[in-house]
Amino acid sequence: MYQNNQMVPIPEEYRPISAWGYFGYQLLFSIPCVGFILLLIFALGGTNNINLRNFARSYFCVLFLVLIIIVALALFGASAGFLANM
Repeated sequence: MYQNNQMVPIPEEYRPISAWGYFGYQLLFSIPCVGFILLLIFALGGTNNINLRNFARSYFCVLFLVLIIIVALALFGASAGFLANM
């Protein structure tokens, strides 16, 4: 960031995450138990970096939506199987 033709350092909480950083955090969050715990910690404010916190929150929302879709498909599949056997 430049101000009066001089570079002004970005505060730590606003530092952007690199593309490899996002990739690494996705790998970290996809580890079954440890990744989910770290995901919750980062999403609930366990980090000072706002970009990482928002990424963790969006990843958590995606996991929640996938869980809802899986449960809905399981219920629909179970009811469709029950109706087919009648």
